[in-house]
Parts: sequence; structure tokens; C-alpha cells
Amino acid sequence: MAEADKVFAGAIPELYERLMVPLIFEPYAKDLAERVAQLKPLDVLEIAAGTGVVTRMLAPKLDVEAQFVVTDLNQPMLDVAHARLGDDERIVWQQADAMALPFDDESFDVVLCQFGVMFFPDRVKAYREARRVLKPGGRFLFNVWDRVEANELAHAAVEALAAQFQENPPSFMRRVPHGYADPKIIRADLVAAGFHDITLETLEKRNGPISASDAATGFCQGTPVRSEIEERDASALAAVTEEVAEALRKRFGSGMIERRIQAHVVGAVR
Repeated sequence: MAEADKVFAGAIPELYERLMVPLIFEPYAKDLAERVAQLKPLDVLEIAAGTGVVTRMLAPKLDVEAQFVVTDLNQPMLDVAHARLGDDERIVWQQADAMALPFDDESFDVVLCQFGVMFFPDRVKAYREARRVLKPGGRFLFNVWDRVEANELAHAAVEALAAQFQENPPSFMRRVPHGYADPKIIRADLVAAGFHDITLETLEKRNGPISASDAATGFCQGTPVRSEIEERDASALAAVTEEVAEALRKRFGSGMIERRIQAHVVGAVR
């Protein structure tokens, strides 16, 4: 994985929160928050929290005595998350690398991660870290995107970008967010890390309604695709974004777009 694939900074966090979160992340955040809340945990760790969409949905569901540690590799993303949620005495905001969690063994009832495991350079190592900080019998819950072809809007954006850069198409979307979609591999990695009672549910939803222009801006400027475009042509970001928007309009029409999105929701026990 390229180093730039993991960088969510500069203009990206605000665009990510404003466009990508309601577009594709909110439906699964609600689902994941409900699954965690049903476990009634008192000590919770969220890794790769991004701009905090799960955090916002889960916090009101947790016990008043719960302690909720929210982490991300990128401090600018955590800053947006904290600003959106505000202060809550139960929540600790902490920059942390999932590959080397700065927490004691057996500290948490639940570790959760919303669409973050794809970014881990060594997933088995990261899963071992999650397992290490879980109490005996604790639960690890996360979600991960299915193949890009199963996510209609993302797939259309990927194809539109490929048409703009035919010799060297941007590959972030296919490689990273949608690059860890094989249930057999996911299960094998969790087993290798020592987890058991593994469950995997493939969950289809619809993206939040969005215009072609906002969808293109989200994908092209609110993710590391932005860096891929700028690496190829530093002056082309606006023009490429508009070309992607036009391709989306041609495929899905000029109105608000609502199409299929699909992800795996995974659970495992320490």
C-alpha cells in the first residue's frame, strides 16, 4: 500500500465528512452502532474512527458509566470527529496506530472499526493487537466493503476515472476500500490472529441520495483519489472531477442518485 493511501489530511477530512459520510458511510454506521450497543459494553475502543460517524451514532446508545476511547491514525480526521460530536466526559479522543495500540492487555469489552481494516498494512498483526486489548470473551466488530462491482456508484466513478487516465488509471478505490472483499481471506486472517466464533454477513443497502456533482467531488476530492489525480496532473483536479460527474449523469440521470452499496459486517470473539 502506498503511503498516500493512508493520508486523510488537508482538504480531504472536511469533504469526506460533508459528502462521503452521508453518501455511503451512514447506513453502515447505524448498523454497526446498533450491533455494538446490543452487547452493552462498558469499555469500548474504536479504531480508524475517521470523522466519527459511528462514534456519533454509538455514543448516545452507551451506558452513562461506559468509557469510550476513539482513535484514528490521522489527527485531522479525529479533529473533525471531535468538533462534530462535542465534549462527552465518557469519550477519550486519541491518535493511535492500529498496528501498535497504546493500551494495556485485556482493557476493552468491544473493539470496533468502521471501514478501516482495509488500510492496515498487516491485517493479521492489527487483528492480534485488537485481540490483545480485548478482555477474555470480548468482541471485535468491523465492516469492510464488498467488491467495487457490487457498489454501483463507486464502480461508475472508478470506470470514469479510468477513462480519463487510460495509460495509468487511479487505482486507490479498487486496491484499498474495495480490495479486501474476499470472505475466505477475512476469516483466515482472523483465525490466524487467534479469534474464534467468526461471523460474516453480506449486507446490501442504498447510498444516501446525492447529485452527480457532489458524488464526483466526494470520490475525487474527499478521498486519497485526490492525491492520485494530482500526481498525474496537478492542474487537472477540477476538470477530472467534472468529467466524472458528467459520466455519472450519463449513467444515472440528472436527478439525485440512489444506488446499491454492499459491505460485509464481521464479528469475532477473543
